[in-house]
Amino acid sequence: MTSKRKGATIRCLVAIVCAIVLSLGDTLAYMSPPPQESTASSQSQAAKIPPEQLDSLVAPIALYPDPLLAQTLAASTYPLEIIQLQQWLERNKSLKDKALVDAVSKQPWDASIQALAALPDVVKRLADDIQWATDLGNAFLAQQAM
Repeated sequence: MTSKRKGATIRCLVAIVCAIVLSLGDTLAYMSPPPQESTASSQSQAAKIPPEQLDSLVAPIALYPDPLLAQTLAASTYPLEIIQLQQWLERNKSLKDKALVDAVSKQPWDASIQALAALPDVVKRLADDIQWATDLGNAFLAQQAM
């Protein structure tokens, strides 16, 4: 890939992330933040991510439709709840459609996590590489704070 094309790709991804952050502003304002100490350190780490690394970090989900991308980015800020959802889905494989929605809404998880219950492939992608999901969530939160 040429450096000009790579630069255009990075700018496109940054524009998408920024648009999502702006569209989620009110929703994300009500999300409970992680503890202060880890937030400060993770934000400073994420803020220093070079464009190539940010491109690599977002690449696995970059082609998701915008609503799913926004949902995935918001959910990635709750890595423990992603694992809990994956385990819960394994125990409740028989639940489908409205029964699944009703049952997951009773869980104490963030709404972004609850919404992923209908998307087990996305949950698996996030949970199978929880370090990547955590890094993605930290970068998302850091970009929101800027």
